[in-house]
Amino acid sequence: MLSFSPGIRCRFVVALPLVLLVTLSFTVFATADGASQDDGPELPDCNNPFKLVKVKIWIDGVEGNDLSGLTASFGASLPEEANKSSKLPAVFSNPLNGCSSSSSKISGSVALSIRGDCDFVTKAKVAESGGAAALLVINDNEELYKMVCSENDTSLNISIPVVMIPKSAGDAINKSMEEKRVEFLLYAPTRPIVDLSVIFLWAMAVGTIVIASFWQEFGTSENPDEHYNELFKESPNTGTGNDDEKEILDISVKGAVVFVITASTFLLLLYFFMSAWFVWLLIVLFCIGGVQGMHNCIMTPITRKCRNCSQKTLNLPLFGEVSVISFVVALCCLIFAVVWAVERQSSYSWVGQDILGICLMITVLQLARLPNIKVATVLLCCAFVYDIFWVFLSPLIFHESVMIAVARGDNSGGESIPMLLRVPRAFDPWGGYDMIGFGDILFPGLLVAFAFRYDKANKNCIANGYFLWLIIGYGFGLLFTYLGLYLMDGHGQPALLYLVPCTLGVMVILGLVRGELKELWNYSPESRSTMTNLTGEA
Repeated sequence: MLSFSPGIRCRFVVALPLVLLVTLSFTVFATADGASQDDGPELPDCNNPFKLVKVKIWIDGVEGNDLSGLTASFGASLPEEANKSSKLPAVFSNPLNGCSSSSSKISGSVALSIRGDCDFVTKAKVAESGGAAALLVINDNEELYKMVCSENDTSLNISIPVVMIPKSAGDAINKSMEEKRVEFLLYAPTRPIVDLSVIFLWAMAVGTIVIASFWQEFGTSENPDEHYNELFKESPNTGTGNDDEKEILDISVKGAVVFVITASTFLLLLYFFMSAWFVWLLIVLFCIGGVQGMHNCIMTPITRKCRNCSQKTLNLPLFGEVSVISFVVALCCLIFAVVWAVERQSSYSWVGQDILGICLMITVLQLARLPNIKVATVLLCCAFVYDIFWVFLSPLIFHESVMIAVARGDNSGGESIPMLLRVPRAFDPWGGYDMIGFGDILFPGLLVAFAFRYDKANKNCIANGYFLWLIIGYGFGLLFTYLGLYLMDGHGQPALLYLVPCTLGVMVILGLVRGELKELWNYSPESRSTMTNLTGEA
């Protein structure tokens, strides 16, 4: 019968929501908005660059929330500044598909039509012939399809701008226009190639892995379990003295495969059953994991610097004897998480989410570890295929990217999934966030942490080891992800597509060149520890 001491049981009970969060945290590296990559043929006379459009809206003279759109590869260009454009009334075409002359008066207005029944060029020609000043095409889904010319169009002379907007924006406009007067102002401001948020997010992701790797040394060099046992005091262990090893979850090959299959199952559950209550469940789990992570990160330096801080205790119902300082820290962490949950819709809530998320990931990287490169290869290769399939190949089955739909929070009632780091764009006229999922940090982080332990066990210097090169590889992998994001016009990217080759690939190549690949493949921390002890005794 397998049994654990009270402290160990407590740690594993708290770890359960963390493991669930890791399973759910395969999140596409994405931006808060993006354009679909369904490119059509670009003809010589139909090669306007696709530009994001800001649609300012007024309802009965009161300015509402701006909308985003995408220009077509034909038609007139829009000004880059709002003061160079005109405010125009909005009118729905009749028929609504815009494929034939409108019975509604659209002269001098922004005509609206829905996608379908005829090509985009036909819609534009009909709107222009009716005297419309611009045409807004409402898409039948949330992604912004690139409107191109049909193969039969060899010469175009369309002099009005043509813009596509997402389905949700069209629904909101339709609701507003039922009894009110709606006006639009269209312009296409220049978007910066690189925003400061990208640099900040890159630094947070790389920094989290570096800190988590060194945290193992910092947090375990004197007494690895002390800061976990501070909240629930227990008598000194009189057993084998190796309980700290029991508390670490070594990932196996079978566990790695099951892990990715479980992640796929949860992703499909999120896709089909996404709702506000489902997201709220994830928020609660995130807060539980975040509180545990913050408690770990705060108590580690306290217990190292102040050996006597945990001597004062108090008795609490249900919990028994509790360290005063650990209880105070846990209470502060709980208050922090509750405040974040209440204020999660605020513009500054990303700070609290990132703090909780980073602390949670540092803790997860202490609870789980890769024993060797064999397990790392299985785990990361499965995650590699998983990420690519659910971002790029799932539209072939589900008619949209499942990963992007989940990350975007479709059908979530305005709630967003919290298992990601996000930073608001500083200079983007559309605002929004750049974000990266926990899985894109944790899975490469497991390999980097293994490299750190391996270098330490083998006394490798930093240049001849693996840790430094994997950190560099991870940093470049993120840069390649950003490059892919830019080249694909903001379409969400599966970050592991770039991160796995830049981390696992680097380690395999270095191990092969140095003649250490076999040792890395079959490495066992226990055998290394036993060998070190025998050498010391000799």
